[in-house]
Amino acid sequence: MFKKILIANRGEIAHRIIKACRELSITSVAIYSEADANALHVRRADEAYLIGPAPASESYLNKKKIIALAKQIGADAIHPGYGFLSERSEFIKMVEEAGIAFIGPSYKSVEMMGGKTDARTLMKKNNVPIVPGTTEPIENIEDVKKFAAEIGYPVMLKAAAGGGGKGMRKIYSDDEFESSFNNAKSEALKSFGSDAVYLEKFIEHPKHIEVQILADKHGNYVHLFERECSVQRRHQKVIEEAPSIAVDANTREKITKAAIDAAKACGYYNAGTIEFLMDSDKSFYFLEMNTRLQVEHPVTEMITGFDIVKEQIRIAFGEKLSVTQDDLQIHGHAIECRVYAEDVDNNFAPSIGKITHHRLTSGPGVRIDRGIDVMSDVPIYYDPMLAKVICWGRDRDEAIERMKRALCEYQICGVVTNMPAFNWMLKQKSFLDGTFDINFLENEFLPLVPEKWKGQSTEYLEDIVAVMAALIKNSDLELSVTSNETKSSNNWRTQLYE
Repeated sequence: MFKKILIANRGEIAHRIIKACRELSITSVAIYSEADANALHVRRADEAYLIGPAPASESYLNKKKIIALAKQIGADAIHPGYGFLSERSEFIKMVEEAGIAFIGPSYKSVEMMGGKTDARTLMKKNNVPIVPGTTEPIENIEDVKKFAAEIGYPVMLKAAAGGGGKGMRKIYSDDEFESSFNNAKSEALKSFGSDAVYLEKFIEHPKHIEVQILADKHGNYVHLFERECSVQRRHQKVIEEAPSIAVDANTREKITKAAIDAAKACGYYNAGTIEFLMDSDKSFYFLEMNTRLQVEHPVTEMITGFDIVKEQIRIAFGEKLSVTQDDLQIHGHAIECRVYAEDVDNNFAPSIGKITHHRLTSGPGVRIDRGIDVMSDVPIYYDPMLAKVICWGRDRDEAIERMKRALCEYQICGVVTNMPAFNWMLKQKSFLDGTFDINFLENEFLPLVPEKWKGQSTEYLEDIVAVMAALIKNSDLELSVTSNETKSSNNWRTQLYE
C-alpha cells in the first residue's frame, strides 16, 4: 500500500481524506495557504506544508509547486479531493509523468468527459439517453433557432467547458435568443476560458438524480445506487439524499445500468458520478459525469456501510474492487445538509470571520464532516462550506427527524450560517412527500426572503444565540430566539419560529 499521500485540497474534504489515510496506516500530508495556517486539516494531518499565498491560483491551484513538494517529501500518491485540481486533466498527466500515483481516473477519461458536447456525443454512441439538443458547439444562431423551434421551447444554452450554472441561459422564444446567446458566451469565456456553448431542450420540473460508480483498473464495475440532489440554489446542491424517494425499483435498475454504461464508454476507473435529469414520467437523461469524489458521497456511505475514499486509495494502488455488485445493498435512508458561512437574508452573501463557538451534535445515526473548530478562520478566498451534517435513519421519516434534531443541537458562532434555513426546508409538504424538484428553493423558499431584509444585517440574531449559548453552555436548556421584527415579518424565519 502507499506509504505517504499528499492531499491537494483543504477544508472538510482534506480532513475526511486524512481519516481514511489514518485507518489505512498511511502518512497524510496537508498543504495550506497563508490564509489556512490555523486550519483544522493542517493540525490533523501527519505532515503539513505551506504552499503559497491566500489566493487559490497561487496555492491550491499551483500545479507545479504541488507536484514538486510531493516529490521532495517522498509522497507516492496525490489525492485531489473535489474542486480545485480534481478534474484538471493536465494536472493528472503531470502527476503521472512525475512518477506519482493520482487517486482518481486517468487524464484521458477526464478529457473525454470534461467537454460537455463531446461527452453527449459519446453517450449517444453508447446508448445512454441524453437530453435532446446539439452535440456540437453552436456556430450559427439562425440554424440553432430552427433546431430550437423543432424540439420546442423552452430551451437551455450551456457552456461546453464548465458547469455550476455559469454560461447557462434559459430561452423561451426566438426573440430572446440573440441576447441570451451573447451573454452565455461572454460568461462562459470569463468562467472557463472558452466561449463554446451548446443547446438542450429544457426539461420542465425535473429531478436531479445521480449514480455513484466505482471501477478498478482490471475492468470491474459496480454502482452504489442513486442519490437525490434536487434541492439546489443557483445550480449548486444544498440537500442530498440516498436513496431517492422518486426512484422505484424498475427505474433504479435502468438508471444504474446507464451509469455503468457511461463509465465503461470512457474507460473509467476509480470513483465517479453520473448525473441525470429525470422527468415526471421517470424518463431520465444524461447530464454530465463528475470524474472525482462528490461532496455528497457520505449519504451513499451511510446507506451502504462502504468507505468510498478508502476504496479510491486501494484502486489507485492497483487493487481490484473489494466488493461485487451482489455485496452492495441499500440499508435505510440518509440525508446531508451542507452548512455554509453565508447570510441567507442578504442574498446568501458569504460570511467571513473566526469561529468563536463550535459545539458538535452527535447521537445515533449522526455524522459531521467538518473543516472547522473553535478559532478556525473563515476566509473570503474559498468556497464558504464549513461542514456537512449527515443523518441516517431506518427510513426517510426517521432520517428527517434525526436531521432536525441534529441541526438544532449543532452550534456555530462567529459567522452567519445557513443552518436555520434547513429547518424550514425540512418541514415543507413538497419536501416531505417527495414531490419537490430542482425549482424547490427558487419557487418556495426565495419568495419568503422579503426585499426589506435584503441588504440588511441580521447578525443580531446570531449574536443573541451566541450570548445565550455561552451562558447556558453546560445546561440542558433549549434555546428559543424571537424578536418583534422577526415575528412581524412575513418570511421564512417567522414560519420557522412559529
